[in-house]
Formats: sequence, C-alpha cells, structure tokens
Amino acid sequence: MAFLQEYSGQLLTKITEHFMLSMTALLLGILVAIPLGLLISKNKKLSKIMIAISSVLQTIPSLALLAIMVPIFGVGKLPAVLALFIYSLLPILRNTVLGMESVGDDIIDAAKGMGMTQTQIIFKVQVPLALQVIMTGVRLSSIYVIAWTSLAAYIGAGGLGDFIFNGLNNFAIDMIIAGTVPITVMALMMDLIFDKVETQLIKNYGRPVRNEGVS
Repeated sequence: MAFLQEYSGQLLTKITEHFMLSMTALLLGILVAIPLGLLISKNKKLSKIMIAISSVLQTIPSLALLAIMVPIFGVGKLPAVLALFIYSLLPILRNTVLGMESVGDDIIDAAKGMGMTQTQIIFKVQVPLALQVIMTGVRLSSIYVIAWTSLAAYIGAGGLGDFIFNGLNNFAIDMIIAGTVPITVMALMMDLIFDKVETQLIKNYGRPVRNEGVS
C-alpha cells in the first residue's frame, strides 16, 4: 500500500505510455500487414518470400533491434514504435495470407461463375471467410507487442518497463511487480477486447456476400 501511495501517479503515467506505445505499433502493423497480406496472397512465391523476410526480422533479439534503431533514429518513442511495429507484422501478415489461401478454389470458381470481379471476390468472399484467421493473428500480435513494449524503457521510451528495469537494478521486488502485473492485465484485456471484436465482425461480415448484380 505504501508503494502505491508513493508511486500511484507515476504508475498511471507509465501505464498510459505503455498502452499508447503498444497500440500505436499494433495499429501500424494492422494497417500495413493486412493490406500487404491481401495483396501477396495471390502469388504464393511472393507470399513465401515476404513471410520469410518478416520471420527473419522477428528472429532478431528485441534488445538488439532496439540498439540498432538508436544510431538511426536516436532514443525515445520513435525507435521503440518502429521496432515494435516490425515485431507486430509477422503474426498478422502470416495469418492474413493463410486465411486467404484457405478459401477453396471451388468457392472462388463459384463466385466467378456468379459474375463477381476479382475485387468483389476478395472483399465479399475471401475476406469474410478468412476473417477469423486474420483476427487470430491480430490478437496474437497485440499480446506480443504489449509484452515487448516493456523493453522500450531500455532506450528511454518510457512505459512500464521503467519500473521493471529500476526494480531489477535496485533489487526492488515491489517495483518489478508494479511493472509486470499491469502488463499482464493489459495483455489479457486486449485479448478479450479483440475476441469480442472478432465475434462481432464474424457475426456481421464473416460470410460471403452475394453479388447484388446477379439475379
């Protein structure tokens, strides 16, 4: 209780910083990975190359990637967001491609037989059927990014990692707990939120839409 009374204001600030850093990186990952996945899913060779590249980037140790960013972008939030963005790409990109490829050729042929254009097939047939797989990638990425954001403190980006690193340096268990517990709760909450979003999206859009122009 004494710890919370002393650091409550700072803790709220760090939680907000942590949330904003992780959600900014995740949003960038969604905006890049999903359209890219839709685009490359038609070319299996290209999709394998892109997924391989993103897989290689994700194998770079987190601290090493952050250290690489510092000489280029300096310290602070920008290099942290860029590093987290790179880490967010693979689960979303991979699941988007897998989801699109999982739609059977017979379904696509049927859509073509109805007179649908390629764009209509993608957005009215493939995306609705792939939606659950795509959202699973987003959920996984959100959990990973929230956890990895703790390392952003290493380059002065703030967040709950400040409490964890300070706790480790000063052998202060209460500070480590104060940084770790909110990260765990935040990850669980985001997983629950995206689960609800996924359920609602599948309910509203998760089925092929008939081409209105075909009688």
